[in-house]
Amino acid sequence: MNPTRRVGTTTVPPTLLLLGSIVSIQIGASVAVGLFPTIGPVATTFLRLLVAALLLMVASRHSIDGTARRNAGWLVLFGLVMAVMNLSFYGAIARIPLGLAVAIEFVGPLGLAALTSRRPLDFAWIGLAAIGLGALTPEIGSTLDPIGVGLALVAGVGWASYVVLSHRVGQSVTGNAGLALAMLAAAVFALPVELVVGGLQRLDGAILIGAIAVGILSTALPLSLEFEALKRVSARTYGIVVTLEPVAAAAAGAVILAQALDPKLLFAVACVTIAALGVTITDRRGLSGSPEREHASDQPPTPAAG
Repeated sequence: MNPTRRVGTTTVPPTLLLLGSIVSIQIGASVAVGLFPTIGPVATTFLRLLVAALLLMVASRHSIDGTARRNAGWLVLFGLVMAVMNLSFYGAIARIPLGLAVAIEFVGPLGLAALTSRRPLDFAWIGLAAIGLGALTPEIGSTLDPIGVGLALVAGVGWASYVVLSHRVGQSVTGNAGLALAMLAAAVFALPVELVVGGLQRLDGAILIGAIAVGILSTALPLSLEFEALKRVSARTYGIVVTLEPVAAAAAGAVILAQALDPKLLFAVACVTIAALGVTITDRRGLSGSPEREHASDQPPTPAAG
């Protein structure tokens, strides 16, 4: 390892590393949206998963051992969940604003945190998120694509499942080999969908460069930043910073994609963000923590589908 690089990384405050991860994920999602008109969200998803899998496999090749073979079933399931999560999320942001899609998706891990807690206060936070999203009900079918909203909800369920499975795989498979192999499985699962829907036949050099950028910005870079940050922060701090995800998505959508959010949509994003922050502050495990988890470094990073 390069000593200079190690010193430079460890001197950056971990919260800044986490913020950098969040920004990177949303920029990556914005770049992905730019590919949709040419190759569509399904082909973009497949390329993102494939690029991310190759990068992770190279980085984790020395940690692949017998633990991966013994947990092959879990890795396949993990890959399937990631494929569904990413296909649903990219399908959603092809139809509804990025900030809203992330806010709806965030209900998945938010609900998981409340359900594993079983405290009345956590269900009150879920109620606040429901109020915010409920305000959008009249817009569904008019200004909001119902399929996009439904896909964002599916992505949210996928995200919650991802959190649970990442803990299981992280505890059973050496290093980040589990994440790398599951990402490869996700690309394999996404391939038949792409072959049916199509899109790769329009692939050219510029699109390939964009897909590589999406893979780096949405997976490789944020995972690297989070991996370093999670060595030095608690689950609670991690959870608090992650609650900024919908806000960052709304900002990226407005600045990069020119997606202006009307007051109702901003209200929904605010309610989900406040609810997630409330669950995290009142629960020492943090939003993405499992019941057994005391520190964020106990399992691999779990970035959003975007």
